[in-house]
Amino acid sequence: ESLVHGALANECKVELEYIDSEQVERDGAETLLANLDALLVPGGFGDRGTEGKIQAIGYARVNKMPFFGICLGMQLAVVEFARGVAGLENANSAEFDRDTAYPVIDLMPEQRTVRNKGASMRLGGFPCTLKPGSVAAEAYGTTEVSERHRHRYEFANEFRDTLEQAGLVLSGTSPDKKLVEMVELPDHPYFVGCQFHPEFKSKPTAPHPLFSRFVKAALERQASRARGDLRKATEAQPNMH
Repeated sequence: ESLVHGALANECKVELEYIDSEQVERDGAETLLANLDALLVPGGFGDRGTEGKIQAIGYARVNKMPFFGICLGMQLAVVEFARGVAGLENANSAEFDRDTAYPVIDLMPEQRTVRNKGASMRLGGFPCTLKPGSVAAEAYGTTEVSERHRHRYEFANEFRDTLEQAGLVLSGTSPDKKLVEMVELPDHPYFVGCQFHPEFKSKPTAPHPLFSRFVKAALERQASRARGDLRKATEAQPNMH
């Protein structure tokens, strides 16, 4: 529904294609994504299909396809970046691989001894400070926002420096800077991940800015691809005199 809200803001209609991430694992990302204008990886729990989602995110990153990752979607984008760009081989979320040498997503230290999973969940509304000049701040039109959360795992702070040095922009944090709330990539049409759930605050009359910008980026890619197809068709025509 939030994508529909974003479409309303851009005066267009969104066509959704649901992709089984396990099919991505079997058939490859290019086979399933090459004809799409953008990729959204939403929240979720469990490890089924996570490698397929990571492959899809990598395809979007490399091919400059607009990408929006929400909650788990952001976490898997961090994993993919760690593996594909930062050189952290087999990096993962501790939720899916407790033995990984590079748990770039993990429980917060104070939560690792909590036995009651419900008690360890970060739940409800929390403030977020955005990096000036970032895609996130540009989309919101401000650097101070509040968003709703529902998750247990977080960006692992011990990998902040490594991933930032490799080019990942940590564009949103908690006001005390202890928690990473948003990530994005420079030199990309739209590659944004958020730890919170923006869909909780999106309405038809007030589309969430992250969805609106995502749909706008998809439209721009669609137009660019159409221009490219037209150019190829023109070049393929015989030159008649």
